[in-house]
Amino acid sequence: MLEISNTVNLADWEIELSAIRSQGNGGQRVNKVATAIHLRFDIKRSSLHAVYKEKLLKSKDSRISKDGVIILKAQSFRTQEMNKEDALNRLKEIIQQAMVVVKKRRETKPTKGSVMRRLDSKANRKTIKKTRQKVQF
Repeated sequence: MLEISNTVNLADWEIELSAIRSQGNGGQRVNKVATAIHLRFDIKRSSLHAVYKEKLLKSKDSRISKDGVIILKAQSFRTQEMNKEDALNRLKEIIQQAMVVVKKRRETKPTKGSVMRRLDSKANRKTIKKTRQKVQF
């Protein structure tokens, strides 16, 4: 079971993990051991709340396919266990990002004092530049 937050948990049957061979330079055991992990998580079939499902499906993340499946490949580490842990942590981060509520921006007006200071500084620059001009008789 993967715990996303205090209220949201994912069961083991929702996450499909499969071991595959890692890419990259080989060694003596390159063609023998499948250490990379391929994680698939179907958003539509999951037990997540409908709000989170909508946010995940609407997101423009390239790791989410058109069918609504999150596909992750973890191959950073040499052991299968560490790659599995890495893939699950990355899935957890993706779901937690969908849970974040974005605060709406409220429009504000500049204060009268700040407007006056801005206009005074503009006038001051104007007089400084005027004094640099050629004097005309």
